[in-house]
Amino acid sequence: MQLIKNKTNIDFIGKRRVALFLSSVLNLAIVVGIALFQFNWGVDFAGGTLVELKFPKAVTAEQIRLAVEHGGLPEPVVQGLGSSDENMFLVRLGGTTQLTAPNAVKAEAALKGLGEGVEVRKPDLDNGLINLRSKTKLDVAKIKEAVETSGTGVASVKDMGGAEGGFDFQVKAAGMSEKVQAALKVGMPDSGFEMRRVDYVGPAVGKQLRNKGITALLYAMIAILIYVAFRFDLKFGPGALVAMVHDVIMVAGYYLVTRREFNLTSIAVLLTILGYSINDTIVIYDRIREEMARFKGKPLTEIINIAVNETLSRTILTSGVTALSLVGLLIFGVGEIFDFAAAMLVGIVVGTYSSVYIASPLTIWLDERQHAREQGGAMNAKTA
Repeated sequence: MQLIKNKTNIDFIGKRRVALFLSSVLNLAIVVGIALFQFNWGVDFAGGTLVELKFPKAVTAEQIRLAVEHGGLPEPVVQGLGSSDENMFLVRLGGTTQLTAPNAVKAEAALKGLGEGVEVRKPDLDNGLINLRSKTKLDVAKIKEAVETSGTGVASVKDMGGAEGGFDFQVKAAGMSEKVQAALKVGMPDSGFEMRRVDYVGPAVGKQLRNKGITALLYAMIAILIYVAFRFDLKFGPGALVAMVHDVIMVAGYYLVTRREFNLTSIAVLLTILGYSINDTIVIYDRIREEMARFKGKPLTEIINIAVNETLSRTILTSGVTALSLVGLLIFGVGEIFDFAAAMLVGIVVGTYSSVYIASPLTIWLDERQHAREQGGAMNAKTA
């Protein structure tokens, strides 16, 4: 199928300096923005709690959000799941336990009020643990009651036994899901909701996932760079690499500007965009190599223009059909599905653009430098 019947002669490469300047400014702005404001990290990377709810009758995300907020849980994120008639929602919350820094201070004061000689160690906020020692034996029920007065639910209180003239206890705070459940029972008493799934990701695990995701991106880029360098020529490899970095930064800019959650799905999008970007670049590189053999002695700038014009129909069809497949997800998708489709659409546009205006101009620049070195070497040889 050929979309463009007649041969085109558009001077794409003639606009390369303007395109490179605009791309450089935009990429720099995105990198600075990420450094200053960071992404809106999702539960996967920042740590937190994810609760899936099912309601027997129609409710709105706003009703759920207000009920959860009134229950003492700040800034919950509520998203619909599936179609509207399924009445399913995801509630995302920061933190994995009800033990927060302010509550820990209140709990420490309440525990010290149980008697003389009560020593409270530094609370483990990540795991929701409070360890304390008392010179006298304390009632487990009273310890639980003291902690609950601070606004922290208690899952269990363990008597760790006595040693060196003291008695040790460990309090484990309840999870965020219990507080969500309690808040909804108060704020939406007749809703009849069902809690279907609860996922926790601790801050340490989230940081580890984030680091591994970034490492996966770097390894993918290095592998692709090696492949391009061996398949074509060393002067083609850097252009492909810079184009990939450009595309990753641009898609990252979508998450930065829209403040959509950056999570494991986002890493999947970036890895997919790497593959799409290099595929489009290789198609143009292949045609450039064919035209270099066909038009020996012709300037590389003209050869690249010819190659881009000859692959224009294929580029429009491939990018257009791929983008069209995302339209349904953008219209009907919600939550992470919508984010995936929107980020992919941005990646398709910038991936097509970078193959022409990032990868190709850098190849021209490297080729010009190579010719300049060869001419300089020849002149030095003549002088000698």
